[in-house]
Amino acid sequence: MKCVECGKELSYIDHRKSIEMFNVELCEHHRLRMERLMRKNNTPVEAVKLYYGLKSAGENPMLEWWDGKRSVDLAISRVKLNIEIDTEYQMLTHEQAMNDLEETMHSFQNGFTTIRIPHIIIKHYLQETVQNIMGIIEGLRANIKVI
Repeated sequence: MKCVECGKELSYIDHRKSIEMFNVELCEHHRLRMERLMRKNNTPVEAVKLYYGLKSAGENPMLEWWDGKRSVDLAISRVKLNIEIDTEYQMLTHEQAMNDLEETMHSFQNGFTTIRIPHIIIKHYLQETVQNIMGIIEGLRANIKVI
């Protein structure tokens, strides 16, 4: 049992706490770092789980990436993909829907693709979600010019 970030040996307590919270093995330092990030940016735990799921699939996602206008839950910069985790989609108002549409428009104008994923999908179908995002990344790679 080693931390996926630094390779440090984990105690049983550290292993159990990180698996229960993030479904990944993290030492106390990296677990507390993720917890601080979640508190500071109001990051959903599902974004952290998806972050580590994509990392284990070989991608290099960025957590809480600033796109110049707002903070995005996850980003894959090489293919200009922004991923937002929707946690309050049951209470979607027309104002929020319009704000989401405008944010997506600004992302497209800057060459980015934004996808929104309900948190419940990540919670119950993490591996399938990672596989689908990997397919989206492959499609975007095929359609962009390499600079």
